[in-house]
Amino acid sequence: MRKPGPQKGHFTWDKYLKETCAIPAPAHCFKQSYTPPSNEFKISMKLEAQDPRNTTSTCIATVVGLTGARLRLRLDGSDNKNDFWRLVDSAEIQPIGNCEKNGGMLQPPLGFRLNASSWPMFLLKTLNGAEMAPLRIFHKEPPSPSQNFFKTGMKLEAVDRKNPHFICPATIGEVRGSEVLVTFDGWRGAFDYWCRYDSRDIFPVGWCSLTGDNLQPPGTKVVIPKSPFPVSEGSAEKPSMHGSLKTALGLQPEQKRRKSGKKRGRTPKALIHHPIPTPSKSVEPLKFPKKRGPKPGSKRKPRTLLNPAPTSPTTSTPEPDTSTVPQDAATIPSSAMQAPTVCIYLNKTSSTGPHLDKKKVQQLPDHFGPARASVVLQQAVQACIDCAYHQKTVFSFLKQGHGGEVISAVFDREQHTLNLPAVNSITYVLRFLEKLCHNLRSDNLFGNQPFTLNHMQHSHEYSHDRYLPGSDRYLGPRDTSRLNSRDPSSWTVEDVMYFVREADPQLGPHADLFRKHEIDGKALLLLRSDMMMKYMGLKLGPALKLTYHIDKLKQGKF
Repeated sequence: MRKPGPQKGHFTWDKYLKETCAIPAPAHCFKQSYTPPSNEFKISMKLEAQDPRNTTSTCIATVVGLTGARLRLRLDGSDNKNDFWRLVDSAEIQPIGNCEKNGGMLQPPLGFRLNASSWPMFLLKTLNGAEMAPLRIFHKEPPSPSQNFFKTGMKLEAVDRKNPHFICPATIGEVRGSEVLVTFDGWRGAFDYWCRYDSRDIFPVGWCSLTGDNLQPPGTKVVIPKSPFPVSEGSAEKPSMHGSLKTALGLQPEQKRRKSGKKRGRTPKALIHHPIPTPSKSVEPLKFPKKRGPKPGSKRKPRTLLNPAPTSPTTSTPEPDTSTVPQDAATIPSSAMQAPTVCIYLNKTSSTGPHLDKKKVQQLPDHFGPARASVVLQQAVQACIDCAYHQKTVFSFLKQGHGGEVISAVFDREQHTLNLPAVNSITYVLRFLEKLCHNLRSDNLFGNQPFTLNHMQHSHEYSHDRYLPGSDRYLGPRDTSRLNSRDPSSWTVEDVMYFVREADPQLGPHADLFRKHEIDGKALLLLRSDMMMKYMGLKLGPALKLTYHIDKLKQGKF
């Protein structure tokens, strides 16, 4: 609980402004709401956001952190090295559906970790069952000031762009046209930056106090002047700095709950939306190599990847904070620059031979990848071992390789491991698997293309019947009892393909698209005609027909 008076060394604007003989920049200088917006977002909510590294793209983002009126966002399909912060009233964030409503198209983030072709299905699965941020918790972005009203020497609060989870006391160091130089009080110039006067990264004095965000104290290099800063228009505001601050922030007199005996200039507790606990004791910064960051002693903030001990409530995911990448280092992750990804497909209707359990093979995924060739090979070989009646048999067909992934098998009451050879293309992967499957007498188990119904019907023992997806048996072409008795959201991709063919024979040629985009029952129920045209390449006619049948399916009329 906060003590009545400030502790020794604890930063307060009231005291600091008097010591530095400075004035705060008036609220009309900023592109910020006079009354800070409320933050009703929750961790894991999803929304649409501009990709900060490719501002022409609108992406799906997840809220992974909250502090004050700000959100820490992560683009779905990206990693935590490119998290970024946005105010809750930023025009760069919108509810899910806003992009398509305005004729746009959701895009994968720069450096998307999967194949671009897998984006549509990734998008559907990402949104399926997710908690969407409701429209009511978004706020309209405030208007820009009519001109640049800043003057050199004015005080403000500003985001440290190299450590964007920090907001620090700052001073306008220079004004040049529509731009201002933000200098951080008590630190050397390495962290200063130029920005437009209507930047959303700068705030009036007292902003953090009102929103509950972290305000870091000034550094150790603060210069206390003997005379006031020569700021124009300052004489009228100087006598009651916090009084003018309250007016500037749009606080009404009826909001005040100050007792009659208290001094002027202290911010009323009722105006603070979130309580600010007493700051914790100083934490010894972690040591890092001298070559990284500024010179020793130039800035007290620890240049760490871990969140510092907060001085106000902050909600975030319990993971290393990798959002502090400088803007000039925001490049495509190195993983995206590695060898091209490959994907191989499993033929679940082929003969599994005497060594593999057919029931276990049926439970495997339809494909392995997309991923690096060596990873895909490891997944496929390990799947063969896991499906074997006797793992020792499969293991005996393999030879120790070098540079590849490790597979394991359990037999003779022990676990045995083996390195696979290094591979770098799908050709080598298929050649290796072809030889292994030949030894297992389960030829045609893998391929580089999806196995369609036509491929399945080549098997002579099933040539006169129709395969019913999700079943171990083959039935007549019009028997839909198995689908009728099951919840469509539980359908497999094969079930969906069967549904498309049975719904309308003219839609049959399009069924393979549902395999290509990995659309299962849950994804099917989320499809709309515009999505099928944009992401699957369907023409309007087939898309409308499919929408009609999907709507009937939702009504239980299939």
